[in-house]
Amino acid sequence: MTEEKGGGVPRRQEIEQEYKWDLESVYPCDEDWEKDFVRVNELAQEIKGFSGRLGEGAATLLECLKLRDKVQVLGSQVIVFANLRRDEDTAVAKYQGMADRAGSLGVQLNTVISFLEPELLGLADGLVEEYLAREPGLEEYRHYLENILRRKPHTLSPREEQLLAMAGEMDEAPYNIFSMLNNADLRFPEIRDEEGKKVELSHGRFIKYMQSSERRVRREAYEAMYTTYGKVKNTLAASLNSKIKGGMFFARARNFPSVREAALFQDNVPPAVYDNVIDTINAHLEPLHRYVALKKRVLGLSQIEMHDIYAPLVAEAKPRLPFKEARDLVLTALAPLGSQYVRDAGKAFSEGWIDVYENQGKRSGAYSWGSYSTKPFMLLNYDDTLSSASTLAHELGHSMHSFYSKTNQPPVKAGYPIFLAEVASTLNEALLNDHLLRTTEDRKKRLYIINEYLETIRGTVYRQTLFAEFEKDIYARTEAGKPMTHEDYNALWLELNKKYYGPEMAVDDLIGLEWARIPHFYYDFYVYKYVTGFAAATCLAQNVLAGDEEATGRYLEFLQSGGRDYPLNILKAAGVDMTEPKPLVATLAIFSDLLGQLEELL
Repeated sequence: MTEEKGGGVPRRQEIEQEYKWDLESVYPCDEDWEKDFVRVNELAQEIKGFSGRLGEGAATLLECLKLRDKVQVLGSQVIVFANLRRDEDTAVAKYQGMADRAGSLGVQLNTVISFLEPELLGLADGLVEEYLAREPGLEEYRHYLENILRRKPHTLSPREEQLLAMAGEMDEAPYNIFSMLNNADLRFPEIRDEEGKKVELSHGRFIKYMQSSERRVRREAYEAMYTTYGKVKNTLAASLNSKIKGGMFFARARNFPSVREAALFQDNVPPAVYDNVIDTINAHLEPLHRYVALKKRVLGLSQIEMHDIYAPLVAEAKPRLPFKEARDLVLTALAPLGSQYVRDAGKAFSEGWIDVYENQGKRSGAYSWGSYSTKPFMLLNYDDTLSSASTLAHELGHSMHSFYSKTNQPPVKAGYPIFLAEVASTLNEALLNDHLLRTTEDRKKRLYIINEYLETIRGTVYRQTLFAEFEKDIYARTEAGKPMTHEDYNALWLELNKKYYGPEMAVDDLIGLEWARIPHFYYDFYVYKYVTGFAAATCLAQNVLAGDEEATGRYLEFLQSGGRDYPLNILKAAGVDMTEPKPLVATLAIFSDLLGQLEELL
């Protein structure tokens, strides 16, 4: 198959080699993978020999950490290869089996090296610092070791730690219950599509129908979704309550004043950063209210309701965009990052980083994944649309972040935390959007590009902040001794939606049930990171687009930083201070400016 041919979904062997990733660069044959699988197990046995010996001296600690790096690098290579092979065609039993074995290997490796942190924390006060001063080879592990020592006030005795670890599986129960109910047991009723045909609603189809240009379809999908959740509201309230109380147990056991502080501690982020997100977005809700009012006017509605929020303002522009044209478009859009970045990004297309097209059995969606010792591979299901080109830019951002991090950092510092993970990908999308708006004169295409950008900001900044505010409130209320019922959750959700979407939006009682279908509330204060990452990327992109060479240089250094420091410090060195309102305000100013352009065009 070439990118010019159409027809049904091709088989894997029908895809031309130039559109496949180069997994042979990792293992030319599966037998080589098997050899490394055995070797990883051998290395795992070696590292066990260091358990109980870290107090012997700095040289012993260094030897142990070097072996840890070796086993993790090779282990990650084995795990990544097996999973990528499986995702090429999930129907191939051989690679299903390899991926399962790789998953078990990952659990085994984590178990084998789990002695490291508690043993380091159990050493005499000041001994690790003494090791760092005495052994130059430990310098590259300074941040890793200091980050472990930072946890000492929240680390318990070995027996207590063992008990908490044993309780960890029970703490996963609320999410597992939610997931099984949400994904396996819930069945949604039929609705009528645009042609009047009966179709069963599902999670996957919900947004599609909420984006329908026909209001009846949107309303039917909306009512079918939330009346279904209304039938299990007591169960889901009990599940979420259990998650909150489990978090309270672990936070209190580890001497944290709240679950939120325990969650933010992992990234060394003060609660003020979280509060800054909520406070700043709340102070700038007016542009979102304008957007709702514009949507009401353009859709010709006497009253805009919650089922209208995803309705398209403009018809989707679907010019055909073959992959090679998308490649050229994306690389051209990335030019403000400099010729070296563009040359390095070009390797993705010439050195087999990308698996481009859909084939029978291939995993859906898109991702970037690799290990320290492999290329930063990208899985796409490219379909010749502008949306797919945007996905290409996004995943290429992830891959370039990984490429520069592992090229410039040792294994212990190469991995970057979730707090930073969406910055590079979002920045690439911002550069692509800017390029498209500067070079697109066709009114319909401009309308489509602007509206897509506005919807991205609405969904990522405003909506995720609403989620973050809800999460903060439900934990604070429960920790204050005020247990939450489904009525309490509904009332709070309604209140927040009224505040965020403004006076033009007719907020009905059904939307009060939306909290019940959001899996993120089982992830312990995760959603605010979407907002901080988007705002940081937007500000960095504006600096780059302004032609500020120093700012561009700082961003390229950010890409090379991996996890060598705490995320707030890495962002601050790049030129963005997420402890202040400025990045968020600047992001919403862009939303307001784009909205102004849309208001003029419509």
